[in-house]
Amino acid sequence: MVRDAVVKDVIEIPEGVEVSCEGLKVRVKGPKGELVKDFSHVRGVNLLLTDNKVVVYSFFPDRKSKALVYTVGAHIRNMITGVLRGFRYKLKVVFAHFPISVKVGEGKVIIENFLGERAPRVAKIVGNVKVYVKGDDIIVEGIDIEEVGQTAANIERATKIRNLDRRVFVDGIYIYERGYADGG
Repeated sequence: MVRDAVVKDVIEIPEGVEVSCEGLKVRVKGPKGELVKDFSHVRGVNLLLTDNKVVVYSFFPDRKSKALVYTVGAHIRNMITGVLRGFRYKLKVVFAHFPISVKVGEGKVIIENFLGERAPRVAKIVGNVKVYVKGDDIIVEGIDIEEVGQTAANIERATKIRNLDRRVFVDGIYIYERGYADGG
């Protein structure tokens, strides 16, 4: 078995984005904001910032180290996309039995009258994410893909139905579209 001496992932830095690395701490600044992630928990992976490129590399990698190189590279690409374009998830409020009302409170989404329940269900908004309610649609936007995705998942999970037939009780809030905040 012959292994490559170096495995690397090269990420181009687009115009209008500023990337800085301090060890394994990456800071990405762009028109929509600034993101900081610390990859110091990742062993065997190094970062190098050269003319308009970020190089993630590992020397004499095993399978796990090779996977970590591409994982860290994907995280940095998502950070760059986030500060350039932002991320948007769209969720649809579906009900057949009881009309569901959704409100955005301080750091949480409040779902009332779900299946006729008296107590409201609550979903946490993670980080610096904006949530809008427009009719039967809920729009979740932000620059950090992890925060946007987790917030959308929290909202969807808050209306999970147990012990009822899913073919009859289709009520709930479901993710139906993922994309970029600039519409692309």
